[in-house]
Amino acid sequence: MTRGWSLRRWYLVVVGVMVAAVLGAVVVGALALNRLGEARALVVDQLDPASRQALVLSNALVNEETGIRGYVLARDQDFLQPYLDGKRQEAAAADSLRTLFVGELAGSATGLAEVEDSAQAWRSQYAQPVVEGTGSGAPELGKALFDQVRAKLAMQEADLAGARTSARAELATAGDQIVTVGLVLAGVLIALVVLLAVLSHLGVIRPVSRLVTEVRQVADGRFKHQVLGSGPREIVRLASDVDAMRLRILDELDAYQQLHQELTRSNSELEQFAYVASHDLQEPLRKVASFCQLLERRYKGQLDERADQYIGFAVDGAKRMQGLINDLLAFSRVGRVTREQVVIEAEAVLAAAKANLETAIEESGAEITAGPLPRVRGEVSLLTAVFQNLIGNAIKFRGQDPPRVSLTAERTGEFWTFTCADSGMGIEAEYAERIFVIFQRLHPKDAYPGTGIGLAMCRKIVEYHGGRIWLDATEGPGSTFRFTLPAIEENSEPEA
Repeated sequence: MTRGWSLRRWYLVVVGVMVAAVLGAVVVGALALNRLGEARALVVDQLDPASRQALVLSNALVNEETGIRGYVLARDQDFLQPYLDGKRQEAAAADSLRTLFVGELAGSATGLAEVEDSAQAWRSQYAQPVVEGTGSGAPELGKALFDQVRAKLAMQEADLAGARTSARAELATAGDQIVTVGLVLAGVLIALVVLLAVLSHLGVIRPVSRLVTEVRQVADGRFKHQVLGSGPREIVRLASDVDAMRLRILDELDAYQQLHQELTRSNSELEQFAYVASHDLQEPLRKVASFCQLLERRYKGQLDERADQYIGFAVDGAKRMQGLINDLLAFSRVGRVTREQVVIEAEAVLAAAKANLETAIEESGAEITAGPLPRVRGEVSLLTAVFQNLIGNAIKFRGQDPPRVSLTAERTGEFWTFTCADSGMGIEAEYAERIFVIFQRLHPKDAYPGTGIGLAMCRKIVEYHGGRIWLDATEGPGSTFRFTLPAIEENSEPEA
C-alpha cells in the first residue's frame, strides 16, 4: 500500500502519527493532573481544615459540659467561664464547618446540623435552666442529653474520617495514574522513535544504499549493469535518471570506442606508411643523390653555368629529401619503437646532448649553464633528443652575440618543470602552437637549415613520457621553453 509513496508523504505520515500520539498523551496527562489537583484540593483545602474545626467543635462542647458540671457542684460563677468560652468557640467552629461542607462534603452539613441540634437541646433543657437557676440540675438528665451530643460528634468524626480515607485513596490513585501516563508516554515516544528508525531504514536508507551500490557498480566500469530504484518516489525517479544517464554514457562510450578503434587503426596505418615509405624512398634517393654528385664532380666546368646550377639544385634537393625522410622516420619511431624506461640523471642526459652539439657550441661560442637537475624516469635517447633540439635551436636562431642557454628544474606537485631559456631571436606569441606542428617553419628554408620537425618531435617525446611542453611568453629577447616530466621517489637510484 505504501509502495511508491513520496518522501514528503512518508514524512507527513510519521509526523502525523507522532503528533497524534503526543496529543493523546497530553490530553490523558492533563485529565490525570486535573483529577490529582481535585483530589489534593479536597484533602488539603476541605477535609484537613474540616477535621481541625470538628476537633475544635468537639473540644468546645466538652468545655461547655465541664463548665456546667463544675458550676452545679460549686455554684461559683467563675466555673461558668469555660461554658461561655465554649459557646463562642462552638459558634465559630460551626460557621467554619458550614463554609467547608460544600461540593463533595455537602452531605456532612447534615451531621453538623444534628450536632448543633443535639447541643442546643442539651443547653435548652439542662444547661440554660441550671445557669438561670430555674432547673433542678439533675446530673442524670445532663449526662443523658450530652451523651446524645457525644454520639452525634462521633458520627461526624467517623463521617469525616471516611471522607478523608476516600479522598486520600483518590489522591493516591490520581498519582499512580500520572506515573502510568508518564510511563506510557515514554513508551509511546520510544516506540515512535523505533518506528521512525525502522521506517527511515526501510523507506529511505535501504533504498538509497541499494541505489548507491548500483551506481558505484556503474562508476566502477560496469556500464551494462542496469540501475533499478525502489522505495519512495523520489528515489525511484533518481534511479531512473541515473539509468538514463548510464545509457547515454554507454552510447557515447560505444561511439568513442568505435572512433578510438578507427583512430588507432588509422594511426597505425599512418605510422606504418611513414615507416615503409621512408625505407622505400631511401634507396632511390641515395641513387639520385649519388649520381647527381657524380655528375657534379665529373662534368663541373665542362657544361655551361646553367647546367652546373641545375645539377647543384638536384644534389641539394636530394640531400634535403634524405634529411626529411630520416627525420620523418625518427618521428614515427617515437612511442612505436619503445625501450624500457629507467631512472636516469637529467644532468647526464644534458651532458650527452652537449656532446652531440660540441662542434656547433664551439663554432658559435655558446655558453650553456645549468642548475641542479633531478633524476627522472624515461628513455635516454629520447630525452637526449629533447635537450639536443632545444639547445640546438637556441644556437641556430641566435643574434649577433654568442648564444647563452640556461637550463633549470623546479618541483611542482607531482612533476618536475624544466626550463630552457636562451638569448636568441625569440618567437612571437602568436606562433606558440604552430612551432610544435610537424614541418612548420617560421623562416625560409634557405635562411636556416633544418626540416621543421625538431619541436614536433620534442612534444611527442615529452607527451610519451607523461608530460607536456610549451613556449612561455617572456618579455625581451630570447625564448623560454618549459616542459614537465613525472617526478619519482627521491631515493631512486639511477639505472643508466
